[in-house]
Amino acid sequence: ILNNNQLANSDFLTGAFPAEYGNATSGVFDLKMRNGNNEKNEFLGQVGFNGFELGAEGPISKKNGSSYLVNYRYSTLEFFDLLGVDFGTGTAIPKYQDGSFKINLPRTKAGSFSVFGVGGKSDISFLESEQDTTDKALDFYSGEGFDLINGSDLAVLGASHTYFYNSTTYSKFTISGMYHNFHTEMDSIVPETYEILPYFGNSHKEYKLFGSFFLNKKINSRHTLKGGLTFSWMQYDFVDSVYNDDFNRFDVITEFDGNTTLIQPFVEWQFKINNDLTLNSGVHYQLFTLNDSYNIEPRLGLQWAFKSNQTLSFGYGYHSQMAPVTVYFNQTRLPDGSYYQPNQDLDMTHSQHFVLGYDWYINSSLRLKAETYYQDITNAGVDGHASNSYSILNQGANFYVWTPDTLVNSGTGKNYGLEFTLEKFLNKGLYYLVTASLYESKYKGSDGVERNTAFNGNYVFNGLIGKEWNLTRDPEKRKNKQFTLLVDIKTTLAGGQRYTPVKVIQTGPNSYVADYQQEQAYSKQFDDYFRTDFRIALRQNNKKTSMEWAIDVQNLFDTQNIYGQSFNSKTGETDYTYQLGLLVIPQFKIIF
Repeated sequence: ILNNNQLANSDFLTGAFPAEYGNATSGVFDLKMRNGNNEKNEFLGQVGFNGFELGAEGPISKKNGSSYLVNYRYSTLEFFDLLGVDFGTGTAIPKYQDGSFKINLPRTKAGSFSVFGVGGKSDISFLESEQDTTDKALDFYSGEGFDLINGSDLAVLGASHTYFYNSTTYSKFTISGMYHNFHTEMDSIVPETYEILPYFGNSHKEYKLFGSFFLNKKINSRHTLKGGLTFSWMQYDFVDSVYNDDFNRFDVITEFDGNTTLIQPFVEWQFKINNDLTLNSGVHYQLFTLNDSYNIEPRLGLQWAFKSNQTLSFGYGYHSQMAPVTVYFNQTRLPDGSYYQPNQDLDMTHSQHFVLGYDWYINSSLRLKAETYYQDITNAGVDGHASNSYSILNQGANFYVWTPDTLVNSGTGKNYGLEFTLEKFLNKGLYYLVTASLYESKYKGSDGVERNTAFNGNYVFNGLIGKEWNLTRDPEKRKNKQFTLLVDIKTTLAGGQRYTPVKVIQTGPNSYVADYQQEQAYSKQFDDYFRTDFRIALRQNNKKTSMEWAIDVQNLFDTQNIYGQSFNSKTGETDYTYQLGLLVIPQFKIIF
């Protein structure tokens, strides 16, 4: 919902992140919404691939520095579809609209206040009933024999208060409320008559009240303490059901209407041992009141600035994460027709991170970073009734992952690798970024066999370079009318997506079924992923307006990157489906 026109500098933390963050085992993306311009009013109009966008910002009172920021966006993808642009998604065209606002009051007698809100709605339909599947497999995410409609509604409203007690002590309190509704409808299609029959439906409604508070105290030049509490009250209304052919009825999979709480206090201590050596330590505590599971998580970070422009660092973190909420409320039908929820006592997944890093500022505009890490995962949810390859660690790799009705915390996993980053900050119109990541990602299911996770691509290389040219003759004399040409190119090369091999079984004339070889889960890998994007833009800065015309070419070389496989039950063939090919997107942006 938030886009780059609304974001301030945000933190993306991986590895052993600080004690104030919890309920995560891999990483944290701490998004920060920027304040509006507190000196002059500005208005934004933009048309591009990400939608029609309108925005406004400006001062509420120049005297106290208060400001407002408002933004609205509406999808353009349906419009492009009407023009005949093929997105490679078959009948599926995302439809969405969203809006956001922020009011910032930085200088009041009671401290600094801000009020913010975001909201949006979206839906996408995968309709096989509107496709010709006589002799070909389906496109992209479609499931053969089904019409699928997914939708989501989200609203967040919150406020924060920051207060400086003195020059060494300050606190921040944030409170927010959230509503989220994710709903799905799936209809089956009778092959002979193409009659559409209800098959599956769900409605997952979540209401959340969130509060956080921390107090930061600088004791002296060497010691700083920070402590706080995060409190999340969650109300859920989940229901979904699937049609049972054997008994000609709908069976409830998940049904829950109730609430639970996640409580997360933390404390952090920074100790500057000397001018070169800094110790950051802390403890995070996490309590999930649904089943009273809890975890005490120590964190440790050590930085050694052995030269003025070079630093060595070590980090350790013990982390835990809840399972996806719906897993706790999976229901199993008993012979007497009643239901029970076997996963109510499922514990959190645990993870230990070890990170060693090197940071070198080669000069004022060039930086080199290197990092090696190891992550040991325990207590992961696996099948509690059968010995197989399922693990909750693969959740999220696909739109749908089958989940056993009963899970136990006996799964394990590990991730380890090397990462390198060379970053050239904007200097004399030039910037670039090169990253390389080599890694392994493994897991064990209830059968105890070590396998690749669904995310084990083994490597990722990224390259980005951009250049800006001032085209204005005698720019010092023409400050009110400047033209700038901007060109950048971005390339990604990554290991292919993992998948499970399929055994095709013929069940009759022109009738086949796919038997996924779960004992070989994620043993196969698609071809490597390669994509290059190119962008050229002309920016005109006038005294009161700024305009930008751009051409964004995605997948410049029209590389056929595999998204997945689709199985055709009429021919028995397993075909590839592909991601987005070459796409040229004109863009226009005006700020006044």
